[in-house]
Amino acid sequence: MSGISLRAIILGLAAVVAVCFIVAYAELVTMHIQIGFLQLPPVVVALLFFMVVLSRYAGKARERLRLNAQEMMTIYSMMLVAAMITSRGLMEKLIALLVAPNYYANDANRSQKLFFPYIKKWMVPWDPEGEPQQWLTLRFYEGLRQGETIPWQPWVLPLAAWAILVLAIFFGFLCLAALLRRQWVDNERLSFPLAQLPLEMARSGDTFLRNRLTWFGFAIPTILFSLNGLHQIVPTVPSVNLNLSLNQWFPNPPYSAMYYTPIYISFAAIGFFYFLPTDLLFSLWFFFALTRVQDVFAAMFNAPLEAMPLYPTRIYVGYQVLGAYVVLAGYFLYVARPHLRQVWRAAMGRGKADDSRELLPYGVAFWGLTASVLVSAAWFMMAGVCWWFALVEILVYFFVVALVMARSVAECGMLMTETSFRPIDMHSVFAARHTLGGSNLTALGFIDAAFLRDQRGLILTGFLDGLRLGDGVGLRRRAFLPVFAGAIALALLVAGFLHLWIPYHRGGINLYYYVYSGNPLWAFQNHAPAVENPVNFDWRAPVFTMVGVAVALVLVVMRATFFWWPLHPMGYALSASWTLIVFWFPCFVAWVIKAVISRYGGMKYYLIARPFFLGMILAEFSMAVLWTLLSATFGISPPAFPWP
Repeated sequence: MSGISLRAIILGLAAVVAVCFIVAYAELVTMHIQIGFLQLPPVVVALLFFMVVLSRYAGKARERLRLNAQEMMTIYSMMLVAAMITSRGLMEKLIALLVAPNYYANDANRSQKLFFPYIKKWMVPWDPEGEPQQWLTLRFYEGLRQGETIPWQPWVLPLAAWAILVLAIFFGFLCLAALLRRQWVDNERLSFPLAQLPLEMARSGDTFLRNRLTWFGFAIPTILFSLNGLHQIVPTVPSVNLNLSLNQWFPNPPYSAMYYTPIYISFAAIGFFYFLPTDLLFSLWFFFALTRVQDVFAAMFNAPLEAMPLYPTRIYVGYQVLGAYVVLAGYFLYVARPHLRQVWRAAMGRGKADDSRELLPYGVAFWGLTASVLVSAAWFMMAGVCWWFALVEILVYFFVVALVMARSVAECGMLMTETSFRPIDMHSVFAARHTLGGSNLTALGFIDAAFLRDQRGLILTGFLDGLRLGDGVGLRRRAFLPVFAGAIALALLVAGFLHLWIPYHRGGINLYYYVYSGNPLWAFQNHAPAVENPVNFDWRAPVFTMVGVAVALVLVVMRATFFWWPLHPMGYALSASWTLIVFWFPCFVAWVIKAVISRYGGMKYYLIARPFFLGMILAEFSMAVLWTLLSATFGISPPAFPWP
């Protein structure tokens, strides 16, 4: 095991700045290229690919200019963290949230009456005792007038206050990654599929680039996205539609009751799913299809087809997923009992654990995680959440939601981390929403939007994948501490600046709807009826949660008992998520391809075909970066990419 070179740190910091600019422009301004929120961000993979090519040719001119695998993985890990922070992992959910409630407050939504009295002055850059659409929020959403400058001073206190919570949660995830690594990597030997492509590029770049199948795979997405991009400029150029809707072929009841079921043709997703086990692929698309079958049966029996609050699935499926998450989180912790006992003894000073090669000593990681939970809960309380529910929220977030999401990436290679419920939905299993009161619901309107609802860009997975990449190239794990710390600090500064500069100069209403008019408001809209009046207890919440618990228990027991059992419980837990709404079809295609190759070619042809599918991933992600740069340089409209 070796340390990290100064050259890698310097290049990594420069790459962090580049990633922040590319992600902010692509996602906020062009809006068609969501380039940073995947757990393997396209911008990071594409820049790594360009780095491998440049290093190869620079090395031919002067060998010491060639980057080694360790340096590449260091830079990659820094870019990975930066992309997540700039995108859904933080900034796209936080900055607009601090002004949206004021800008969009009006007589129709009664936000001033319902929520303003409970908003703490230190949480937002505007005056909660003032009127809607104050100057600061108007200029954020409608742009500065000539001669006006960004009002930096009012932002200092709220951003500093939120930085305490952000750093507490990020540090907690860092500690959790340090505690989970040995169990998941060494004991359970999870495959970490998203780490395979970067490792392949770093360790065998020359061989990989010389393989003809790599370039055959690279050619297909390159041609298609080139055509689609040219079509945006010259409409007479033919284009290929990569986004269809299955619903259009089922216009009549009861099949018309199926929830939104798009067909996104993503070559990168097909490439990634090719490397997953066949039984897992089957479980993913099978359980997604089962959610649509439930919709049809619900329509046949005239059951209410109500959506899960703030999620693209039915309420009877969303609460099943909640139950499944609880079971899976408990199962993962149960399996890790021997390892967790060692951690506990080390933390209590009762024994020595061999943690010298871990990211953090187990005692530091355990007490650091504990401190993170307590600081986060205290912050929630200061924002207006009662003490017991503050603890419930943060504990569910860390040890149920984040744990299962991280497992979905480490074991299942999910390109996207997205749930189908919020921690507050657990409260709905036991009591009506209005019993929490206005102060709780107002504070949770902010906290849900910033951290708890949309889990895409979950930085915990970035820490775990970074450590796995380090193992693959022989880097000391503890050397990643300054790497992660430096990347986080710089990304917070650069991304924070960009997420203020861009809307103040372009106007938030002209930018990506989800960031400026969707996510910041949805939780408040969902809470408003419960703040204003008592709401009825929904019996479906406990009933379908228990259904989810029962089904997940059966799946877990069967999979642990019988090696031939084909259904993976993670497929059930992810079935209702936006992740599978987007990727169910690539998953199905990869399952068919892999089943055919395994049946007729065996392991030999599976390995031969690997470069072809890796080439498809590289091409799709590289084209996303290329069209972002072309759009920024020439002001042209880029083609849409199939991972919204």
